[in-house]
Amino acid sequence: MAISQDQLNQTLWAAADSSRVQVDASIYKDYALAVLFFKYLSDKSKAEVKKLKERFGDDENRINEKMKLSRFYLPEGARFEDVYARKEEDNIGEILNKALHAVEDQNDKKLRGIFGALDFNSEAVLGKLEARNRMVRNLLNDFNKIELADTSEDIIGNAYMYLIERFGADAGKKAGEFFTKSQVAELVARLARPRPGDRICDPTVGSGGLLLLAGKEIQKQGSNNFALYGQESKGSTYQLCRMNMYLHGMDSAQIEWGDTLNEPMLVEDDHLMKFDIEVANPPFSLDKWGYEKASSDKYNRFWRGLPPKSKGDYAFISHMVETLKPKTGRMAVIVPHGVLFRGASEGRIRESLIKENLIDAVIGLPAGLFQTTGIPVAILIIDRAREKGGERENEDKILFIEASKEFKPGKAMNSLEPENADKIFNTFNERKEIERFSRLVPISEIAENDYNLNITRYVDTFEPEPEIDIKATLAKIAELKPKLAELEKKMDEYLKELGVK
Repeated sequence: MAISQDQLNQTLWAAADSSRVQVDASIYKDYALAVLFFKYLSDKSKAEVKKLKERFGDDENRINEKMKLSRFYLPEGARFEDVYARKEEDNIGEILNKALHAVEDQNDKKLRGIFGALDFNSEAVLGKLEARNRMVRNLLNDFNKIELADTSEDIIGNAYMYLIERFGADAGKKAGEFFTKSQVAELVARLARPRPGDRICDPTVGSGGLLLLAGKEIQKQGSNNFALYGQESKGSTYQLCRMNMYLHGMDSAQIEWGDTLNEPMLVEDDHLMKFDIEVANPPFSLDKWGYEKASSDKYNRFWRGLPPKSKGDYAFISHMVETLKPKTGRMAVIVPHGVLFRGASEGRIRESLIKENLIDAVIGLPAGLFQTTGIPVAILIIDRAREKGGERENEDKILFIEASKEFKPGKAMNSLEPENADKIFNTFNERKEIERFSRLVPISEIAENDYNLNITRYVDTFEPEPEIDIKATLAKIAELKPKLAELEKKMDEYLKELGVK
């Protein structure tokens, strides 16, 4: 019987978590998820070899030829079962390293560098020999109990995302480096409204969950006609993303490793690639984002102005706008509220975006949705179809949605429930005005407010106190007076009996 999603989630989490040593969750996850990926490759490869043996018998040459043409090929000695058989050897970390490198070498075009930043024999990261050997052996033992050969890509991919989110919950503020909470990511992906045929990009892709969800929105429309692109600055997270793409069957996704602001890697013909859809959850108010080089940017991404040295929010926004397809591209980006109202250079960039008629909607989310911050955040929707020459060039209003109360409270964090997300999305999609929740605001009014996009300036959330019927209240008091006098009389009698009076 096939394993269910919940069963696999729980089994994998138990395996991934049980062998944890004194290593931070944000680091340990890289090792646990790499072993899971290795087990997945091995099980799928073993199943493929079994099918070929049924077809070609003992003809090892034919089998090897066919395997080298398959999705991936694990050479002899570099399979999970080979490493597992040697798990009691003192240099098991080194043995695992060599096996993973052999897998990369054998699948150079597809898996080059996917394990490169990991060292299962690192004393600096994993501790002394005994401790790290124990961790590696426990991982091998636990994952050896799990068979993934017959597990569908959807189920294993979802389980991988489940593990990333569980590790994210343990990683605290460091979680923002590698994932966006799925409830919020799903909403962002929906708000971007991707369509079949789209090129979709996340320039701060993390472990890839948001990018995959944007692709899933197209799959919901019955199509697999889309292409995924992303860039990630942190090596270990970049590798998680590549594994994630592979586990979801998105082998063709182009994921690059590098700093998007200082070294954009998604280029073609020496120009920045242009995308139909962009989604992102960039690091909030990033310090030292590359201000010094921005004025001489070879792609002229910051022509509207240079964001301040200590806050890179508008650097990411500027990059995303400039990599959208002119007159058609759309983007949804999570930002801190300061982006909506801060002045100086940020105010000038914001003013330019508004005057160009690019900003389509500003959506305020509840506080406490992220491990990385307790402050409320916003989603900024930019649509280049509103610019001159685009289909929506005559649209002259920005939709503001004040959704700070759309959440389910929790002990450690708040959550965005499906009904909350549906209300936000439907309001955006239908451009509805709802009292104390949403409003379409003319750009002329925003100009009168010095191009300030602070949501509460435009959506009145004040709820008047209910009116008090003074006459009815006085009548009620008069009605209660005799009862109160009678109670006081009885109380005096009881006190006398007790000798108090």
